[in-house]
Amino acid sequence: MRRQRCHPRPPAVNGPAGGSTRKFPTRGGDVPTRRRCHLRAAWLNSAADCPPPSTLSPPASTPSRAALVAAFATIYIVWGSTYLAIRVAVGAMPPFVMAGTRFVLAGALLLAWLRLRGAARPTARQWRDHAITGFFLLLGGNGLVAWAEQTVPSGVTALVIGVTPLFMALAEWAAPGGRRPGAGTLGAMALGLGGVAWLAAPWEKVGGGGLPLGGTLALLAAGALWATGSIHSRHVRSGADTMTGAGLQMLTGGAMQLVAAAVLGEFQEFHPAAVGAAGWTAFFYLVIFGSLVGFSTFSWLIRHSRPALVATYAWVNPVVAVWLGWQFQDERVTPRTLAAAAVIVAAVVLVTLQKSPPPPARAES
Repeated sequence: MRRQRCHPRPPAVNGPAGGSTRKFPTRGGDVPTRRRCHLRAAWLNSAADCPPPSTLSPPASTPSRAALVAAFATIYIVWGSTYLAIRVAVGAMPPFVMAGTRFVLAGALLLAWLRLRGAARPTARQWRDHAITGFFLLLGGNGLVAWAEQTVPSGVTALVIGVTPLFMALAEWAAPGGRRPGAGTLGAMALGLGGVAWLAAPWEKVGGGGLPLGGTLALLAAGALWATGSIHSRHVRSGADTMTGAGLQMLTGGAMQLVAAAVLGEFQEFHPAAVGAAGWTAFFYLVIFGSLVGFSTFSWLIRHSRPALVATYAWVNPVVAVWLGWQFQDERVTPRTLAAAAVIVAAVVLVTLQKSPPPPARAES
């Protein structure tokens, strides 16, 4: 007689993709394993035991702790320095020309390198899906940052962009399967936006302590669009590997930035011979470290870690950017700047440390 298992296997039911998905009891009811595991990866601390979504090919492997530490250190330090590099670069060339050329060059180099290593040719669907992500991350997010830094100091730019994790919490809520932020998260969002308002001081004249209103609004829009693109990239099911996806996003997003430059008439103002050594140095630093290293690392992290945890780069980037701007660009650091920075970073910390509640039980039909 066949010996019975100590823990009987639960019955299979039809999953959302039409396949067989097993159910296990949870505190809130029965939730399909695949959906429960991936939505609650943070609560379980690891998604290693969860079956991968059938639409991902190949499934993402669990990265080592050393790889995660190195990746976080890269986006913490390298991206903190890119605000100064952008400030120097847009002082020598138009913002969308600079940003678009930077990402087209970086994306083309990355994709060419992958092809030489035997990577598959991207499909039409992969181009489409990653072009959408590139629209949000690069045309909207990075492009608006470059445009704003024509008038907003690099350190202050990093502080305003520091509210991006607040927008990420909202973007996660709007994503499929998302949950409404709790009272603590909503309170932290209000605190962070209050810190930005205090920093921008729209009631004061520009130059007398206030920031340009257009630049400040552009930076807030950049944070919201970057958060939207980050969440979208996490839900993309195109099947492209992380590096190919990053290359496609840079190439398509950079092309969109060049289209924006043409619409705005920036090419008529661009004279390569007048850029100078400092401008070209900043530009190639952005291509190599900001794009090929930093953006590719971010794209890898957003697929292997919680979006809110990845967004903690906003804790460190402002500190690095403010110090570099003060050290190399003589940017003013006033007591109000430091106080507003403390409020913004505190709000970001509160948002990222909020523990998500367990998802509700799936309704049975």
